[in-house]
Amino acid sequence: MSNAHERSVRFFLVRHGETAQNTQMRYVGFRDESLTSNGKRQARRTAIALSTLPIRMIFSSPLRRTVDTAIHIQAACGAEIRVDSRLTEGSFGAWEGLTRAEVLALGNRDAELLARWESDPASAPPGGESIVSIQKRVISLMDELRRDFSGSSVVIVSHVGPIKALLATVLEMPLQSSRRLFLDPCTISVVEWGTRPLLRLFNSHAHLGWSSARWMTSDF
Repeated sequence: MSNAHERSVRFFLVRHGETAQNTQMRYVGFRDESLTSNGKRQARRTAIALSTLPIRMIFSSPLRRTVDTAIHIQAACGAEIRVDSRLTEGSFGAWEGLTRAEVLALGNRDAELLARWESDPASAPPGGESIVSIQKRVISLMDELRRDFSGSSVVIVSHVGPIKALLATVLEMPLQSSRRLFLDPCTISVVEWGTRPLLRLFNSHAHLGWSSARWMTSDF
């Protein structure tokens, strides 16, 4: 094994499976939703896809939808699950459970706050968390795991916000540009985290079926 490889860790980034409010495109941060029956099916297929890989450890957000996804992966891979709150989705505060249209319907103040949140990564929903804050906590964990699991493959089961914040760091792109990245439920992205981070794979849903992706079934 090369020294360069020993200084890196390979992360298999898994977004949790489908939940009921996911299908309605609602802001779901701290709400502790469980997986739908389809979400459980997605988790099982993701677990099968990862089962042939030398996974050393699984790290999961503490929320039910991520832990339930991680449990399926553990059953297939046999690796230990560790829960870390730094992988939790960012809080949407007063907007939890609402759609974008419903936030706009709240009035001018919320519309202004929404526009600011969508354009300024340091801004947050009222009572919520900014993407800058999410990025800081996620990178803190990734750097720890690089030291502890150098040269290994680790599964990270998390949410849209933390995964996008990590990918923005890998690609050295502005945080707000991460809004142009779309993550489907239970897709796999692969990052090699080291001195020069590298994105190997993004939003792969091959294990779920080509036509199963949300963007394949929704209107433009």
